[in-house]
Amino acid sequence: MEITRKELNQIRRMVAREFPNDPALQQVHVARKIISREAQLRGMTFPEYIMSLRRPTQRPKCRRAV
Repeated sequence: MEITRKELNQIRRMVAREFPNDPALQQVHVARKIISREAQLRGMTFPEYIMSLRRPTQRPKCRRAV
């Protein structure tokens, strides 16, 4: 499931009304709204969705001092 173009346009219009003279803040807010909507479509909370996007990281192997 993906966010539709119609939903994206609605989000952009709403955010532009909330932050009319701050394009940087608009971009951040739009991104958060999109991520929130994608989480909702997958039946997850915002933090659960963010965690699901993380790639497993490899820890660097520690050298032992001899």
